[in-house]
Amino acid sequence: MAGIVIIGAGECGIRAAFAARDAGYEGAITVVGDEHALPYERPPLSKPDASGVVEKPITSPEILSVKAIHLKCGVSATAIDRNAQVVSLSDGGSLSYDKLLLATGARPRTLTCPGGDGAQVLRTIEDARALYDAGDTATKVAIVGAGLIGLELAAELRTRGNQITVIEAGLRPLGRNVPERLATRLAAKHHEEGVSILCGVHIASCTDRGVELEDGRFLQADLVIAAVGVVPNDELARSTGLTVENGIRVDGQLMTDDPLIYAAGDCAAVRTSKGNYRRYETWQNAQAQGEVAGRNLAGGDVRFDVPVWFWSDQYDLGLQGVGDTSGNPTVIRALGDGVEILFFLDGVGALVGAAGLGRGNAVAKDIKIAQRLIGARVDAALLSDPAQNLKKMLRAA
Repeated sequence: MAGIVIIGAGECGIRAAFAARDAGYEGAITVVGDEHALPYERPPLSKPDASGVVEKPITSPEILSVKAIHLKCGVSATAIDRNAQVVSLSDGGSLSYDKLLLATGARPRTLTCPGGDGAQVLRTIEDARALYDAGDTATKVAIVGAGLIGLELAAELRTRGNQITVIEAGLRPLGRNVPERLATRLAAKHHEEGVSILCGVHIASCTDRGVELEDGRFLQADLVIAAVGVVPNDELARSTGLTVENGIRVDGQLMTDDPLIYAAGDCAAVRTSKGNYRRYETWQNAQAQGEVAGRNLAGGDVRFDVPVWFWSDQYDLGLQGVGDTSGNPTVIRALGDGVEILFFLDGVGALVGAAGLGRGNAVAKDIKIAQRLIGARVDAALLSDPAQNLKKMLRAA
């Protein structure tokens, strides 16, 4: 019995399995996951509650049974024979496939300096438990990397009473995907809470006493955390001859060089309308690409063109963004009480992205509307006026 085989039991892989079944696929669907736990969401791992690490299941055995989806936990794929259409497994078994999806995700990038392999990382639920257990006994914590995960951990550990120093090689925090105006505000909040953020500095080595910087300074730390991004898990694809370059290359339908094999989620480098390839590392992207891949595995012809959405909670502030938020914003919409939305328009006045910051979920509604407005031409003057209703602009567009 062949059918659809999905390697990777995270958000993307499970969403793909459901999408294939919901699209009418009646054959066997098998999902292979190397973790022993049932599939769970990763974003809550950086946001524990009073009881500890939040384990939020993606699905349940009952739902998988109803959908006739077979989940193999604690097993990894070791090889793919594309000619025989067979996947070899770490438990000695194998699976035949008619269509195959690689949803292998990514792993944390580790520090390459001497002693860097001793730094804690955050990706799995086991990582989260180990990290927060270490934080409970630590006094001083050094976090390498001022991206979203690094600063979310800084906020969480600071509220627990740890002394926090964040070390960033770039010239500013959140330099990858957060507009500078909003990144500056978030950095100011961290400083207000007593977190030290050092930018433009590099790590020379890590020891059990702390971190040595290349400029000669030594920062004492009981706990060192590496939050310097992720590396796509593309080795399996590479070993079987698929094109790999910073991820598994796929077209707009998420198909690889082999028409029987698709890739989606953190491991996939998707061809854009501009002809380049891009990886997206967000929870919402894993959902969206999983949906597209699943429908195409079931025989569809769907293109991935969903504007990528991201969010981050730090202290009492909520950050949300969608689409292309690079460069300077075209419009700033100030809503009072520190709430603001930045809108990014292209040369013809079409919305390409938006990002907002405010207390709690203050920007959530507007960012959701902005997501639906992307690609539409909008009046910049109306966008800047907080008295103008964005829903009316959406209806007009």
